[in-house]
Amino acid sequence: MTPMEACLSDLPFVTCDVFTNSRFAGNPLAIVEEAQGLSTEAMQTLAREFNLSETIFVMPPEDPANTAAVRIFFPTAEIPFAGHPTIGCALHLALKDAPEGDFECEIRLEEVAGLVPVRVWRKDGDLNAEFQAPVVPHAAPDGTAPTADLLAQALDLSPDHIGFSSHAPGIWQGGPRFMYVPVRDLEALAQARPIEPYWTEAITTGAVDNAYLYTPVEGGYRARMFSPTAGIPEDPATGSASAILAAQLLDADALTEGATALTLHQGVEMGRPSQIGFRAVTASGTLKAVYISGSARPISTGRITVP
Repeated sequence: MTPMEACLSDLPFVTCDVFTNSRFAGNPLAIVEEAQGLSTEAMQTLAREFNLSETIFVMPPEDPANTAAVRIFFPTAEIPFAGHPTIGCALHLALKDAPEGDFECEIRLEEVAGLVPVRVWRKDGDLNAEFQAPVVPHAAPDGTAPTADLLAQALDLSPDHIGFSSHAPGIWQGGPRFMYVPVRDLEALAQARPIEPYWTEAITTGAVDNAYLYTPVEGGYRARMFSPTAGIPEDPATGSASAILAAQLLDADALTEGATALTLHQGVEMGRPSQIGFRAVTASGTLKAVYISGSARPISTGRITVP
């Protein structure tokens, strides 16, 4: 193969850790650039090759007023929207043209779920990004939350571990959909793990492929997200689930009128601690908007062969 042929047969990529200020923590992400010539099948093959929870492919925007068009893939399937690829990709694109010192800009990503504007800023050396969820979370039209007994069996817990205060299991969506399982305390959260055949029964009942567990901690919640049937045994940080959590919290009367800001901690039990900024806006008891924020750190750069 000549150097020219090699140049035409591979694409640049970077990886970064998202929802963390430290390398080798948070949620790893692969960003493949110049991806406009790839077929859907090729994107899926590359996502499977990276074998991270998500890979995002960057292409020129359809509307020149926007920054880029993107597509996001699990190792097993394409998804219309995801939080940690949105944050990581926006930070990567912003830093290409960022000035030295403090700055603020907007990165506009055309995702399958819709246009997602992302505010990126650096202040006193701290780099962050925040997006508004493209869909206001709402109840899923089908699927029923499993009973506490079934969830306990599916998660290797006791029925009295399921739920706390006014929080009960629920299924909500905002593009993707998630099954939310409140658990009693940090000990129960650490103990949880998917157990078959009860796991499959529980997610079939809920018409989902995942379970997002959470329990209260000072200043917010600690969470875990399992989705083994989607190729993600456990996710260290799930931005989309964090955004859709707003509907679960509203249902539990855990949001105040106006703005509620808190921090979601995820990935602790995996040794990849993540911090996700969460802000929900309500009016007259109705959810109006959800914002998710976080940082990222670059890890690697390279080129990957086109399938």
